[in-house]
Amino acid sequence: MAPKKKKFYAIASGRKTGIYDNWPAAQAQVTGYPGAKFKGFPSRKEAEAWMKNPTYSQAVPKTTSRPRPSTAETTRQTGPKTGAVTIYTDGGARYNPGPGGYGIVQIHNNERKELSGGYKLTTNNRMELMACIVALRELEYRDKPVTLYSDSSYVVNGIVKGWAKSWRQRGWIKSDKKPAVNPDLWAELLDLVEDLNITFKWVKGHAGNPMNERCDELAVASARQDGLPVDVGYKNNAV
Repeated sequence: MAPKKKKFYAIASGRKTGIYDNWPAAQAQVTGYPGAKFKGFPSRKEAEAWMKNPTYSQAVPKTTSRPRPSTAETTRQTGPKTGAVTIYTDGGARYNPGPGGYGIVQIHNNERKELSGGYKLTTNNRMELMACIVALRELEYRDKPVTLYSDSSYVVNGIVKGWAKSWRQRGWIKSDKKPAVNPDLWAELLDLVEDLNITFKWVKGHAGNPMNERCDELAVASARQDGLPVDVGYKNNAV
């Protein structure tokens, strides 16, 4: 009998930890990530069990890619601009879903503010959205141009490509007739950006941007805290 094909990939250490049901999605989290730890399993149950004690380290496949930009070059491309507000965000959940956190760095004319928080049961995407929401809730300079950098294509595309607005117009139904995920957070984010001069930009995570790395540190630390509150939106919508 032919061996079972691996269908679930557990990532204990990577860009976004969790369990994935296809290799391309999992590969994106571990390729080029220092110290990535992951393993494939024939069932989700086995993957979940391993995540509780991830003792196996697998080498990341080699890929051909262009050289990464230097830290200095990356910082120049995404650095704060005088007179404007620059916001960096990141979020994630351990085991996805699981304990999650978000981190924010806001800079305005060399003034820097950091924010973070977490929930005891949530998802990667909800924490990416929550990072943006909290950043804009706490925005002090609402009359200034704002650039928000996120390493979540889910968030950036949802705003820049108008997906979230379309979902709301259709009663939170996507073009494929399926319900949109995380409508509670998308609705709040759309309301927050309504009156702002804001630009969302995607930045590659773990690619040498010190502000993105700092947001990741804040998010990870928050997810590991004790006594985290309930993510009511996740609990009510099971998304």
